[in-house]
Amino acid sequence: MDIHKNARLTPVLREELAQKVLHEAMMLSTAAVAFNVSARTAAKWVRRFQQEGRAGLLDRSSRPHCSPRRLSPEWTDDECKNLLFSMLHRPPREFGINRTSWRLVDLHRMLREQGQALSGARIRRVIKSAGFKWRKAKIVLTSTDPDYTKKVEVVKKTLATLRNDEAFFSIDEYGPFAIKKKGGRKRVGPSEYYFIPQWQQSKGWLILTAALELSRNQVIHFYSRKKNTDEMIRMADLLRSEYRSYKRIYLSWDAASWHISKKLKAHLEELNGDRGDAFPVVETAPLPAGAQFLNIIESVFSGMARAIIHNSDYSSVGAAANAIDRYFQKRNEHFASHPSRAGRKIWSLERASCEFSESNNCKDPSYR
Repeated sequence: MDIHKNARLTPVLREELAQKVLHEAMMLSTAAVAFNVSARTAAKWVRRFQQEGRAGLLDRSSRPHCSPRRLSPEWTDDECKNLLFSMLHRPPREFGINRTSWRLVDLHRMLREQGQALSGARIRRVIKSAGFKWRKAKIVLTSTDPDYTKKVEVVKKTLATLRNDEAFFSIDEYGPFAIKKKGGRKRVGPSEYYFIPQWQQSKGWLILTAALELSRNQVIHFYSRKKNTDEMIRMADLLRSEYRSYKRIYLSWDAASWHISKKLKAHLEELNGDRGDAFPVVETAPLPAGAQFLNIIESVFSGMARAIIHNSDYSSVGAAANAIDRYFQKRNEHFASHPSRAGRKIWSLERASCEFSESNNCKDPSYR
């Protein structure tokens, strides 16, 4: 048979190959040599002819029961990231998948069923570019809260209807962290070595408790000795006093035990019952359990850590606290004058934009 080497078989030749193997009892290896194709290719066409007849020998784009694959090449990586992470942040069981964590094959199938097919290679690239690894998926990327969707919708609705005389706060703690020489990434000369001692004498430690007001991008913070309900009550009282001219304020935090304690709820009820006209109503908008990636202030903490904690060697607790105070003072001044993010400021290192989005990944697993 006169077939050019590496020539692509036409459907007619594919059928002839299959007929020789199936009806003329030609050995598969002999047929592959005769038609100048690999044994694997020959087996493929024989199998398709057995299963689908002549229709199975057509190219996939020409087969009547197969629609062309939609790869959405016009999508940007940011659009792919928003679509992908809005799905990753939800438990697989919400999509009828009996697993506790996502697999690539499940993501690919669910996206395809929704008419938004992305290739496996692109899914991998988007996840990798966001700084996450598959071994972190169970901890970072997925919330196991059965009321995840309901709680996220409450936060979205609150933010969508937020008025000028209302404020929404994202609240969390950073630390405790020891005051000692910290590692990090920095440029060094060709003959320089960058290292820190494995064993160091700690100069003290800090816990930073902070609240980020989402509408105006302002941070209020103080330092705590413990993470407990009393510190949350202190924060609620401080925000109530600082924003006393507002009609209503919302406090949003993760599902840590001291954020949802009965003592805290009772205190907020007492404040709302005895507020008069001089103080705002205080309401809560809790985040789903295990959803630190949605806590906007985590993004601010990551920017602060990269700017003034990494590569630091503060002489005392006071020096570290002074650097943190200066960082937040400058940040607040910038956003008071420039409501939108601009320029290469030190806070441009923040992991995600300071807005509530289900596709955000505010929690950086490496910033501490």
